[in-house]
Amino acid sequence: RRRLTAGGRWRGGTITPMTPTQPADAPAATLPDDRRRLALAFAANVAMFGVGLVGWHLARSTALLGDALDMLADASGYAIAWLAVGASAARQRAAARWNGAMLMALGVALFGEVAHRWFVGESPDGPWIAVFAALSLAVNALVLRLLSVYRESRQPHLRATWIDTRADVLVNIGVLVSGLLVTLTGWRAIDLDTSANSSTSAITARMRAGTGL
Repeated sequence: RRRLTAGGRWRGGTITPMTPTQPADAPAATLPDDRRRLALAFAANVAMFGVGLVGWHLARSTALLGDALDMLADASGYAIAWLAVGASAARQRAAARWNGAMLMALGVALFGEVAHRWFVGESPDGPWIAVFAALSLAVNALVLRLLSVYRESRQPHLRATWIDTRADVLVNIGVLVSGLLVTLTGWRAIDLDTSANSSTSAITARMRAGTGL
């Protein structure tokens, strides 16, 4: 007599084990892999924060200062995301909000620095800006590739790290272009304008991270 047994089903008169399907909201990687990725991203951004401060001093560039502070904000975000790996959904959402809040604070601070430099700033050094911006771009591109597995993640704290890093890459490209333009033209306003655009980008990224877009 045929009957369906728990954990199996009839197929052609024999019982075939049923393979459990992965939940729709399961993470794309194991928890150790998530922590490893975030730890590497954290270390890279802490190191580049120090490098960025050196670049700011050498180039007298507000854009490079913003880049360095952005690295620091991201490092903080990666650390919070690391702590939220495997945690409850509420903690993961809180981590994503913290990530966004750091970027918002960065954007506001940069607007203030741009205003200050407009009146008392020195002329930036274009070649130094380009060198340090290219270095930041290379590091952030590697981090973005590392975190690309979170592009479509349903875990808000992990997706927020990818959104923020993508915004960093775009900012790095802008700073690199501004360095080249300052080198060619000597216009100090280019550096200040790039800083203002970086501030806007940081605030926009915060909004996207907070809404999950």
